Amino acid sequence: MTSKRVSRRGFLATGAGAGLAASLGVRPAFAASDVAFQLSWLPSVQFAGSYIAKSRGYWRDLGLSVSLNPGGPNAPVEPPVVAGNALMGISAADYTAAAVAQGAPFRIIAVAMQKNPFVIASLPDKPVNEPKDLEGRKLGMALANTPVLKALCSLNDVNFDAIEIVPTQYDAAPLLAGQVDCLLCWETDLPVAMMMRGLKPVTMLMADYGYAVHSQTYIATEDSIANRRTDLIALLRGEIHGWNDYQTDPDAAAALTVKMFPDAGLDLETQKLQAARQLPLMFTDATESNGFGWFSDDSIAANINTLALLGQDVSPDLWDRSLLEEIHAS
Repeated sequence: MTSKRVSRRGFLATGAGAGLAASLGVRPAFAASDVAFQLSWLPSVQFAGSYIAKSRGYWRDLGLSVSLNPGGPNAPVEPPVVAGNALMGISAADYTAAAVAQGAPFRIIAVAMQKNPFVIASLPDKPVNEPKDLEGRKLGMALANTPVLKALCSLNDVNFDAIEIVPTQYDAAPLLAGQVDCLLCWETDLPVAMMMRGLKPVTMLMADYGYAVHSQTYIATEDSIANRRTDLIALLRGEIHGWNDYQTDPDAAAALTVKMFPDAGLDLETQKLQAARQLPLMFTDATESNGFGWFSDDSIAANINTLALLGQDVSPDLWDRSLLEEIHAS
């Protein structure tokens, strides 16, 4: 997915910023390192913090020349990161766990979405307000998400067999046509599409009912953490600056996203609404206390529990908080 305060780039351009630049580890312009950052999907406000960091020169001031590589259905995140063609990538705990199980040397080094964005979306005349409400309902979803639904049911003592699963494309149409009673989707897409049509969908955030899987996570290889730590820290620092600006003015972040990608078919009002609905997923009491991207030992334990329900056995060393600790301590 602007701020009234003087931009850090502008401040550093004056002599007054020199001391702060040194304290932040800013390197001279001639020492810039080329870095690729692999995003997980097509351009949208979902990555607006990164767009802000690039457009405002935060990475440049930290000595990096950053290429933002878009993702998409044919551009998975993990291969370029494990091959060293991208220093860092955006993934999710379940994808990273699966890659590690296949031998990939990944670590999760920061978490953008503090709450998993999966929701059950319904309409006000037949709402799903809590997991028990799913019993006896027709739920539209991709069959690939069956383990996700089973995990939610297990966490909340819901009879999985009492739910009628209807295979659907990722679209709100089956719900609007009355073919299903609810949909399994992300908080920031199909509900937004319905709201843009003047509807008021009810969304039950699965994270509020124990479904803990870190999403929009930052991953790097063990080798990069050990041998390119300075660049990784600078990349995360700029990212954090960008997302803090996003929190200050999400509408401006949406406008920047649309401006940066004029050929992506992005609608400004849709991006603004998505930006607003994304905020409470990314900024919580944990980030208020510890800084953007933080994850606690308790959240790691909750993730391990949920991932086990998804058939993935992981250990706490999948997560590495040392870079965040160094960044936020300063």
